[in-house]
Amino acid sequence: MRLFLKLFFSYLLVVFFAELLVVVLVESFAPRFFQGHVARMVHMVSMMGGGVMAEALKEDLQRSLYSTLNSAFLASLPLALGVSGVIAFFTSRKFTRTAEMLAEASRKVAAGNYRVRLPVLGNDELSELAVHFNRLAEALARIEQTRAELIGNVAHELRTPLAALQGYAEAMADGVMPPDEAAAKIGREVKAMARLVEDLARVSRVEVGTVPLDLAAYEPESLARRAVERFAPAFQEKGVELSLVLPPDPLPPVRADAERVAQVLANLLANALRFTPEGGRVRLALALRDGAVRFCVSDTGPGVPEAIRDRIFERFFRGDAARGRAGGSGVGLTIARGLVEAMGGRLWLEEAEGPGATFCFTLPAVGFT
Repeated sequence: MRLFLKLFFSYLLVVFFAELLVVVLVESFAPRFFQGHVARMVHMVSMMGGGVMAEALKEDLQRSLYSTLNSAFLASLPLALGVSGVIAFFTSRKFTRTAEMLAEASRKVAAGNYRVRLPVLGNDELSELAVHFNRLAEALARIEQTRAELIGNVAHELRTPLAALQGYAEAMADGVMPPDEAAAKIGREVKAMARLVEDLARVSRVEVGTVPLDLAAYEPESLARRAVERFAPAFQEKGVELSLVLPPDPLPPVRADAERVAQVLANLLANALRFTPEGGRVRLALALRDGAVRFCVSDTGPGVPEAIRDRIFERFFRGDAARGRAGGSGVGLTIARGLVEAMGGRLWLEEAEGPGATFCFTLPAVGFT
């Protein structure tokens, strides 16, 4: 109602001043035309011998002119009042309806109901406001879902080591397990919990973009060889072949953080080793594509099932299939993708072409844009 009154009085004021301007202009120019016309009439009457009557006629006509203008102005005010009311009503109705819906939806969102949405009633600015509100509600809903999933995942991850700690402590108190053995197993579970806490801290820093980076130019071949040499003993111990494939022409340097690249490669190679059976092969291949150096880790394991390919980079996600719960906290790929993106590249899972899985990431080459 307040918006309607504001619009009503604003329209009424506009109409009033418009009419006032018309009256002023008419009273400024009409009398000259009228007086000239009356002068000719008076001259004609005077020539016919009615001088006194002519002057009386002139004054009466002038009074009639001003009276007619003032009456027309006063008569138009009710019409202006009605027109202003109708325009203000229809104009304010959409404003007030959108404002009321926005206020009600905002109250629901503030109360925790992130499923509320506003109807989009057109293509104007008010409709655009509704669209942006809906996007905001969707973003808040995703954040709330992520928060709930994080709490559930952390509780799930902590439940196992805490249960083990309780069991070892009870076994030691009952004398079933020697103190030295119980202490060793308790220490192992504590280390597992510490790794989980560190993983949580890392993924949090990655997702908010606060990971410190020491960017410089590095030879990609050197980064790859360093990772292969680091993991060679573990691959030999399991009986899995690990090879490095380089292009025939030298690759340009990449702008990256060597420590973070090593962390990404360590995650991809460790996953490939974990899921590749004895006698299998893992290959790290480098290539130059579209101004960036591509690192691809391929294995001959069971591959990633189609049903979970879209979720493989989600925080704490670990499928139940072959590449499922085989150790780890489920945040390695999340951290790896965040680190690669922070260095200006991207990380993805290649479309399946035969057995195994291939994870690739790019780093920007120095001198390419």
